[in-house]
Amino acid sequence: MRMQTLLHAVFPPECLCCGARVETDFAICGACWGDTPFVLGAACDLCGVGLPGQSAANGPLICEECHVIARPWARGRAVLQYAGNGRRLVLGLKHGDRADIARAAGPWLARAGADLLVDDPLIVPIPLHWRRLAERRFNQAALLARALARTSGRDWLPDALVRARSTGSQDGRDRAARFRNLDGAIRVSPRRAAQVTGRSVLLVDDVMTSGATFSAAAQACLAAGAPQVCVMALARVARDA
Repeated sequence: MRMQTLLHAVFPPECLCCGARVETDFAICGACWGDTPFVLGAACDLCGVGLPGQSAANGPLICEECHVIARPWARGRAVLQYAGNGRRLVLGLKHGDRADIARAAGPWLARAGADLLVDDPLIVPIPLHWRRLAERRFNQAALLARALARTSGRDWLPDALVRARSTGSQDGRDRAARFRNLDGAIRVSPRRAAQVTGRSVLLVDDVMTSGATFSAAAQACLAAGAPQVCVMALARVARDA
């Protein structure tokens, strides 16, 4: 008996959302799949938020928020809306030690960001401050970046960026306060600057809300000599979420 078959006999694969039995590892059952808010169809070209009812026939779509806020990155994508099962998956990854969710997300990220991967970018996760990393023991953005790199066959650099100061939680802050809180907080590691210079970068994080964290990281990469930065989030918080 193969090892994988033996493992499945002892530990049958379970749905990432509800725990029901599924046929393969790192899968979502049919019922949960239908209730999982994947961003499909029209979406903002800068932040990835879904724009149902709109068409990109005449060029890239830009949402109202991205018309108001200057984005230092070139393009952005998101896999899920941060609602329902999308929110459950993100919280399971971030707070539930569910590394299996990151494993499953690799192909999702690769499909959603296929056009961002064409130029062979360096995949870089959004960093945690060392205190937060010590508390959590892992960086969920790094798990996602690694899964995307493995699926797409692209290079990734887990320690390209550092969070120079603790910024605390962004919960409860309005948009302006979020951007002020992250201003200058993220930098390219001096040990990795040469690997960022001259290389397009794809930043990866679990959630995009206002875009303040991505903005700080993108500005740091551009200042270090990256010719272009794109962003990818597992989930995007909609304005009315």
